[in-house]
Amino acid sequence: MGFLSPICVIFFFFGVKVYCQYETYQWDEDYDQDLDDDYQTEFQFHQSVEYGVPFHRYTLGCASECFCPIDFPSSMYCDNRKLKTIPNIPMHIQQLYLQFNEIEAVTTNSFINATYLKEINLSHNKIKSQKIDYGVFAKFSNLLQLHLEHNNLEEFPFPLPKSLERLLLGYNEISTLQTNAMDGLVNLTMLDLCYNRLHDSVLKDKILAKMEKLMQLNLCNNRLESMPPGLPSSLMYLSLENNSISSIPEKYFDKLPKLHALRMSHNKLQDIPYNIFNLSNLIELNVGHNKLKQALYIPRNLEHLYLENNEIEKINVTMMCPSIDLLHLHHLTYLRVDQNKLQEPISSYIFFCFPHLHTIYYGEQRSTHGQTIQLKTQVFRRFQDDDDDDSDDHDNSDGAHEDQEAAAAEGHFDPHYYIQEW
Repeated sequence: MGFLSPICVIFFFFGVKVYCQYETYQWDEDYDQDLDDDYQTEFQFHQSVEYGVPFHRYTLGCASECFCPIDFPSSMYCDNRKLKTIPNIPMHIQQLYLQFNEIEAVTTNSFINATYLKEINLSHNKIKSQKIDYGVFAKFSNLLQLHLEHNNLEEFPFPLPKSLERLLLGYNEISTLQTNAMDGLVNLTMLDLCYNRLHDSVLKDKILAKMEKLMQLNLCNNRLESMPPGLPSSLMYLSLENNSISSIPEKYFDKLPKLHALRMSHNKLQDIPYNIFNLSNLIELNVGHNKLKQALYIPRNLEHLYLENNEIEKINVTMMCPSIDLLHLHHLTYLRVDQNKLQEPISSYIFFCFPHLHTIYYGEQRSTHGQTIQLKTQVFRRFQDDDDDDSDDHDNSDGAHEDQEAAAAEGHFDPHYYIQEW
């Protein structure tokens, strides 16, 4: 009996184990496993890859008048909806698009909760300066881009946040700038003021010099009669087309060593210093549609030169290129001289000075009596396809390219959108 007691205990525990397994199996068999695929647990929560950053796919709000894409929850699109007022902006919104509406005022109430905005686009509306609440933009410490072009602004908006990098104010009626309007714009790299009503007096006291990081300045289609004073040395792109500027001070560009592109077409330039554009980094120079009577000195790195529609009767190549340095060749590739008073093509010596020059566009010329004349060569290209079979196709492609270049040089583009053009 003492031997059978341990045996009974062992069999007892074995039986219990088998019974429990059977009961568990029976529970699994009886449990209904057909769950609803759309079912979501009440407190299901996801996080982005960055720990601690909540996933806002379904929880964040959006103004009823607007659209907030699921894949871009921080962007709110309210453009082209005939809105007359700005809807309340949720706190999480970073990009706000309100262009092409009928908005007349910018009030603080609409932005009470918005503290993280990085871009605001209010272009193509009916906003007036007096209907912008004071300091409404200044509170956005993260704001990088502000679009207010195509409105009815009469004054430069002020104050603005120090974080701002791009400010577009083209196509307004701005005629006044406060003296301290630029004080806080220490990070601004692009300022567009084209198509406004700015006079020389507005830019006095060198107020533009305060923007020490400014790289692009657009002042085209204003009412300037002289070069804007005190430009920051950081400037790389300067647009002054369609003004009434008649002269350039002799050492004006000495403080702009980084200038890459200068556009001064459609002004009244006549007598300017011979080597005024001797800038080591200048790549594009457009002084077409002025009253220039002679060619100018061409810096070594210049690639595109536009001299069309001036009063030039003869181009002296030695003035453009006084000497040839075989170790430092000029980079000029394109020259446009149509609508001048040339009677013959430029001397072939020009190709020794500018070995990279591949196109000279002569187009039509004007006689001293105002009649239109054509030179034997309207477009001179150095590199022609020697294959006779492809000559026609090559000529056609050249003609198409010529038309494109002519259209661009004529100014058939909107100077306001230099953001993409430069």
